[in-house]
Amino acid sequence: MSFDRGDRRDIDWRNIEWGRIEEIRPYLWALPVILLGALAYTSIYTVQAESQGVVLRFGKYVKTVDPGLRFKFPFGIDRVSVLPVKRQLKQEFGFGTAGGTDATQFSTEQNEERSMVTGDLNAATVEWIIQYRIREPQLFLFEVRNPGETLRDISESVMRTVVGDRTVDEVITVGRQEIEADALLQLQEVVNKYRLGLSIDQVQLKNVNPPLPVQPSFNEVNQAQQEREKMINVANGEYNKVVPRASGEAEQKIQAAEGYALKRVNEADGDVSRFNAVLTEYLKAPEVTKRRIYIETMRKVVPNMGRKIIIDEQASQILPLLQLSTDTQGGKR
Repeated sequence: MSFDRGDRRDIDWRNIEWGRIEEIRPYLWALPVILLGALAYTSIYTVQAESQGVVLRFGKYVKTVDPGLRFKFPFGIDRVSVLPVKRQLKQEFGFGTAGGTDATQFSTEQNEERSMVTGDLNAATVEWIIQYRIREPQLFLFEVRNPGETLRDISESVMRTVVGDRTVDEVITVGRQEIEADALLQLQEVVNKYRLGLSIDQVQLKNVNPPLPVQPSFNEVNQAQQEREKMINVANGEYNKVVPRASGEAEQKIQAAEGYALKRVNEADGDVSRFNAVLTEYLKAPEVTKRRIYIETMRKVVPNMGRKIIIDEQASQILPLLQLSTDTQGGKR
C-alpha cells in the first residue's frame, strides 16, 4: 500500500485493514508512559558529593551546578559533564602504577620522559609524580583541548628546566626538596597562564638515578663520599669530646694559678705590712726594737732545741760540766 502525496486522491479507503489497527489499540496507552519515562530519564540527573556538573545547552555553556539531584532540559537539549573537583588526581612520569587515576600515565615514551640532562652536562633518569585537582570546571573543559595531555607536556617541560639548572649531585642527592618546591611553583604559574583551571597540590620526585651504564661508578663515588662524611663525623665527635675536656682542664689550671698568685700577692702584702710596721717602730727606738725582735725570735727557737746550756759570756774560767743525765746509765760511766 502506498501513501505517496501524488497518489492520495486514489486511496481506496475500503481496502484499509482496519482490523489490524484494532489489534494494537489496547497497547496505545503505553505510548504516553514511554514518553514520560524518556522525559524523566533525560531530564533528571545526580551530581555526586565530590563533583560538580557543567551544563551545556545546544553545546553552549550555561552554568555549573553543585552536588545533588538536578534537572535539565530533556532529549539532548541540555548535556551535563560531571567532573570530580574534590578528588585528587595524579599523573606519573617515567613509570606507571596499575590502578592510577590518570589514563595517560602509561606512556610508551616513559624512557624518553625520564632521561634528562643536568646543568653540568651529565645524564640522569628522573621519575616523578604530580597531584592536582580541578579547580574551575568551565576552564578545564573549554579553554584547552585535551587538558590532561597539555598538563603532562607542561610538567615534563618544567621538570627538564628545573633539572637543567642544577648539577647531577644536587639532582640525585641533596637538592631533591628544592627541585620539588621549584617545580611546583613554576608548574602552577604555567597552568594559570594557560587557564587550565587546575590546582597543583604536589610535585614529588620518586626514583632519581644516573643512567644504568654509569650507575656502578656513581655508586662507588657515592659510597666514597659517604665514608668521607662518616670519617668527618667521627673526627668531629672526637674533637667535640677531647677539646671541651682539655679546655676544662686548662681553665681549671688557669683558675688554680690565678688563685695561687692571688694568695702569694696577699701574703707578700701582709709581709710588707708587717715589715713596714716593724720598721716604723725600729726608727722610733732602734735598741728596744732589736731586743724585742731578739726575744721574739728566741721564743720561737728555744722550744725546739733538745739540750740547752746557758753560760755567762763574761766567765774567764772553764766551767766543768758533768753530763750525768746522758752519760750515766745503769750505774755505769
